[in-house]
Amino acid sequence: ASVGIGTSETGTHKLAVDGTIGAREIVVETVEWSDFVFKKDYELKDLEEVENFIEENNHLPDIPSEKEVLENGIQVGEMNAKLLQKIEELTLYMIEQNKETKAMKAQLENLAKENKELKVKITKLETTE
Repeated sequence: ASVGIGTSETGTHKLAVDGTIGAREIVVETVEWSDFVFKKDYELKDLEEVENFIEENNHLPDIPSEKEVLENGIQVGEMNAKLLQKIEELTLYMIEQNKETKAMKAQLENLAKENKELKVKITKLETTE
């Protein structure tokens, strides 16, 4: 049997509520979670690929479009898993950016040191002429 609160139209739902629901806690059970992002064989999209996808589709990859959400709503458990997937992907991008930043910083420090040494050599050459 289906139950309707504030409505007699339950559609395909066991419980349909026309209005808001207040609760202290809601437990949504799911069959998968997004930690697959951290597995070695996960292919993280290149940021340029993500940018191109956004420019063409006006939403993130693996996230439904506004049109889809307005037509179909969202499943809370599934959407939370997708949002966590995006957070985990962002974390991986940040880790990669941090590595690149550290490498560039080390390279910049080496160039600054080399530049200083060259200035000293140039000064010595100028004073010996």
